[in-house]
Amino acid sequence: MPTVDVYSIEREKVGSVDLSDAVFAAEVKEHLFHAVVRYQLAKRRAGTHAAKGRAQVSGGGRKPFKQKGTGRARQGSTRAPHWRGGGVVHGPHMRSHAHSLPKKVRRAALRCALSRRLAEARLVVLDRFELPEIKTRRVVEVLRRFEFSDLLLVLPQADDTVSRSARNIPGVTVLPVEGLNVYDVLRHANVAITTGALDGVVNRLGV
Repeated sequence: MPTVDVYSIEREKVGSVDLSDAVFAAEVKEHLFHAVVRYQLAKRRAGTHAAKGRAQVSGGGRKPFKQKGTGRARQGSTRAPHWRGGGVVHGPHMRSHAHSLPKKVRRAALRCALSRRLAEARLVVLDRFELPEIKTRRVVEVLRRFEFSDLLLVLPQADDTVSRSARNIPGVTVLPVEGLNVYDVLRHANVAITTGALDGVVNRLGV
């Protein structure tokens, strides 16, 4: 069972905590990262792309010219795909790009991602992260103390004050426990979890 130090936002050691082996010491399986990130990004796609086929393009009802006697190839409509302004052959249509992925696979991938960050010594446990007012400068000061270039901060629940203080800082994401996901863990070099959020993470991912 890994044991890590607990820090305050002033970077003072205030204690230590034992982390769950099932969540933070799992075997890292790279193929799970690919599967889950692909799943997440597919769900985010709007799927609003569309192109009109020859049946949807307006006009083209009249035959362009007579069938015979012109020396040209016969044509039935100016909205055929080979005409300028015509329809698109096998063009994209509005659809959902989402696909299913078992919940146990998604949970296993998140355990692997957290385990990797801990093994890399890029996971920090904080006693709490609270701000009395919305101040971006306060978050920047914390980043400088811990020498973080970017950060994923995980809180027990959504905190509007902290979220609004950090939203204009490039490379910083604030998530509640229920929003913790593989994609955000992997795209940030550092992860900070408060002690209050640890129980929620273990309850969500524990086996």
